[in-house]
Amino acid sequence: MTPPLASLGSDVSQFLDSVGTFLSNLAGLSWGPLLLALLCYAAYLTLRSRALRNAVQAAYPTEHVRWRDVWGAYVAGVGVNQVFPLGGGTLVQYFLTRISIPASSYPAIIAALWTGLVFDYGVNALVLVFAFTQGVFPKPPDFSKLPAFDLAFFASHPRFTLFFLTALAIAVLVGFALLSTRVKAFWARVRQGFTILTDRRRYLREMASWQAAAWVARFAAYWFLLDAFHIGGSVRNVLLVLGVQVVAMLVPFTPGGAGVQQALLLTVFAGSATAAQVAAFSVGQQIALAAGAVAMGFGALVLIFRFKSFKEVVRRGREHRRAEEAADKVTPASSF
Repeated sequence: MTPPLASLGSDVSQFLDSVGTFLSNLAGLSWGPLLLALLCYAAYLTLRSRALRNAVQAAYPTEHVRWRDVWGAYVAGVGVNQVFPLGGGTLVQYFLTRISIPASSYPAIIAALWTGLVFDYGVNALVLVFAFTQGVFPKPPDFSKLPAFDLAFFASHPRFTLFFLTALAIAVLVGFALLSTRVKAFWARVRQGFTILTDRRRYLREMASWQAAAWVARFAAYWFLLDAFHIGGSVRNVLLVLGVQVVAMLVPFTPGGAGVQQALLLTVFAGSATAAQVAAFSVGQQIALAAGAVAMGFGALVLIFRFKSFKEVVRRGREHRRAEEAADKVTPASSF
């Protein structure tokens, strides 16, 4: 266990050094592009939430699904994910979306929100293809050499990685098996959530178009961030940053994949910017976007859902689940 712990300690030390570099370079930061980046990022979240709202509305055509509720749940989830690892914010998003539509069910809500991944995975695949053809992006076998604990650990221990993925798949299968007594009702709700995917024209009009606009806003956000930190906004640089984020999403064991992003960015921009500039960008852009997302998320919790803290959301989520389990004992299919 000593080498992994030493690597983790080095990871933390390197991150803190980068924070210091970012703070020492605040005076040289271009605040105009930074502000534009935050506005574009807010637009990205808003546009994507519209696509998700349309997917939920398609699943519940007789219900009035308010855009502000789906937006609030989404930005709250993004805000939590910026602070806590392992996708805890995603669970917050599911819970808030579920309680905003009393007649809904978790399987249908989750399936509806997952439809947004169809377009995103397609774009992510194209981004990765571009990144790996530029000659600066490390190949997967070289990930084990990067100074990022989580990425290096999984890359240098392929057997454990395979075991982990297999165990995860088995856990999912066991979860479905435990639902076997209500499997028909469960899959009926899942199919309900995927309703928008069954109508190609509606999907293109109400989801893909909004997501495409969201990606344009996200692209613009990182262009302005690269300008703000004096690395230089360009199509190539933005696509490399997005490629780094795709890899970071695969190992979400730190908030926002901070360690992975920093290690990859230092490698990707080694020949086009100084180490200090890249370090400041890797930390600074995450701090800026995290602060914006947390502010939006907390504002949504207070103004839309009337919660006073993220902790209260977790507590209410547990209470809501216990109440559904109690109701399930009376009517077995009620929680679905």
